[in-house]
Amino acid sequence: MSLFKVYPLYNVNPKYGEGSYVYDDKNIKYLDLYGGHAVISIGHSHPAYIDSLTNQLKKIGFYSNYIVNELQENLSKRIIELSRVKNYKIFYCNSGAEAIENGLKLASYKTKKRKIIAFKNSFHGRSCAAIACTDNDKIQSKLSAQIDVSFLPFNNTKLLEKKLAENDVCAVIIESIQGVGGLDEPTTGFMNDVESLTKKYGSLLIADEVQSGFGRTGDFFAFQKHKIKPDIVTIAKGMGNGFPVGGVLISDKIKEEYGLLGSTFGGNHLACSSSLAVLDVIKQERLMKNAKNMEKYFRKSASKINNVKVKGRGLMLGLEFDFEVKKIRDDLIYKKHIFTGGSANKNLLRILPPLNIEENDFDKFFKALKELL
Repeated sequence: MSLFKVYPLYNVNPKYGEGSYVYDDKNIKYLDLYGGHAVISIGHSHPAYIDSLTNQLKKIGFYSNYIVNELQENLSKRIIELSRVKNYKIFYCNSGAEAIENGLKLASYKTKKRKIIAFKNSFHGRSCAAIACTDNDKIQSKLSAQIDVSFLPFNNTKLLEKKLAENDVCAVIIESIQGVGGLDEPTTGFMNDVESLTKKYGSLLIADEVQSGFGRTGDFFAFQKHKIKPDIVTIAKGMGNGFPVGGVLISDKIKEEYGLLGSTFGGNHLACSSSLAVLDVIKQERLMKNAKNMEKYFRKSASKINNVKVKGRGLMLGLEFDFEVKKIRDDLIYKKHIFTGGSANKNLLRILPPLNIEENDFDKFFKALKELL
């Protein structure tokens, strides 16, 4: 049986990783500035991460969500402690797309409405409702097309209120920094308008923090810059440093009911152990502070390159050129042995390294980039 080929693969075969580097089957060392779509938050093979998973695996790896799993409670408390958000409960699942699906379902259930507002260039996942909220016609199906989603531009409060005033919108879903879309950000004023208008018209605000959460922007959640309180927050990716785990933070104003949500594997013992290790390392190594400091260093280094714009926050960054960057990405991988990311914006080189990346790693990147330019 062969693979169902849906990925245009780069011809690199990583065998092991350490910190911000991976090593292929020829033992070539690659600087990882992409982290597998912002998944690697605390670096490859971090000792605390390995110990946490190994120790838990020696005890129990999985059991049903119909029995007590104290690791879920421990993880919930730690997320609240480190993020400093209040008045939420959490449902655990396995991925960002699952988190989005469950968040949208809850919004519809709570409001008794079915329409959704998303934004131009958004990306929310590849399952049915998540992909319906993704602004890319090429990957839609007849099934996802049945979900009624309006795509609006950022920072147009008048148009947003016009749609919400129709009183049939269950949720407004928004990325505080767009990932695949190209690192565009709404203004703080607009985010405040989204919050107030969803309350005014009886819709729920969903903050998609799947890529931007868990300290990547220098704040625990990217929306915290705007001092808003979403009704639902979706998390995944960096939450598990490579172990499949996701979650939905749910406002206390949404009533719990047995059977409303469910997941076979969500919040299993290994998933919680992986995320607990991530939180420990983020706190102990002060990685949110490092993300902010490294953003400053990155911007300073990028300022020495002509005709390039830096986008993003923390370690969710990009370099926007006045030409398409595919060849540069290819050359960075094959000639300079550096992983970077692309986006819907063909002129944007995305940078999503581990949160404990160091200045010398960025020095290596900018030296290679200048040589290629």
